[in-house]
Amino acid sequence: MTTPPKLEKATFGAGCFWGVEYQYRKIPGVSEAFSGYSGGKSENPTYRQICQGDTGHAEVIEVTFDPTKVTYRQLVEYFFRMHNPTQVDRQGPDEGDQYRSVIFYHSPEQKKVADEVKAALTTAKVYAEPIATKIEPAQTFWKAEEYHQRYYEKKGGRPYCHLVEYAPGK
Repeated sequence: MTTPPKLEKATFGAGCFWGVEYQYRKIPGVSEAFSGYSGGKSENPTYRQICQGDTGHAEVIEVTFDPTKVTYRQLVEYFFRMHNPTQVDRQGPDEGDQYRSVIFYHSPEQKKVADEVKAALTTAKVYAEPIATKIEPAQTFWKAEEYHQRYYEKKGGRPYCHLVEYAPGK
């Protein structure tokens, strides 16, 4: 009998969580992705509270993945490719600190990997502006309201936002 792989968690904020969740769900090895909130000061925040800007939370996704199929490094590298990490408190048309670029790490190893990837991109001068992405210890993940989960699958559309428009070098 084989032992099932130990699944790991990763938490990323890259702007509006609808598109981020949609994109991460398509990665082989990702078994689940949920939209939610993290990095703030209040418990069980609502979308309305987040949008008012007084909770300090970021819109994030929490990913569950099988590290034998996709590595944390690959997920972090994808994170940096899928949005503009040089923008401060915004992504595409969305503005506010809830749209900040942030990686919440769940272990010292995840912090090390995130720092290494960010440093390599900085050294390679992939972006014209400095990378604004924060790398912080994971806090409580508050799952967003149900209507935010699998948003694009429910709406039958494809992401309209920054994720499909941005690519390094533009």
